[in-house]
Amino acid sequence: MSANGKTPLEQAKANWDMYYMLTQELLKFIDQNDIDQFLELEKQRNTVVERMKALPETEDYRKTEECQALVAKIKPLDMQIIYKARAWLNKSRKQNASVHAYDLQGVSGLGSILNKKY
Repeated sequence: MSANGKTPLEQAKANWDMYYMLTQELLKFIDQNDIDQFLELEKQRNTVVERMKALPETEDYRKTEECQALVAKIKPLDMQIIYKARAWLNKSRKQNASVHAYDLQGVSGLGSILNKKY
């Protein structure tokens, strides 16, 4: 038994359940363009992954039908998250490039004239 009263196999199941829940939440927040919350949840999910790696029983649980069914639910969600995260990143890069394209300071004297306060 662990400190929380669960057997290692129960803890492995709890970790996978938490991973699934966090994956669902990640998708929800990227759909809402709430990138700050998305990044916070990604940190939490990485912590769960570290716990999973540290628990040898994770591999035993992974072999169960229950876990295989959960993995089958998680995989398409992960693919959506990856696709949407890449799309957001590309959009962000384009917006950043557009902003820098209009950065007139240092390019010509006109930029310094337009930015002066009279």
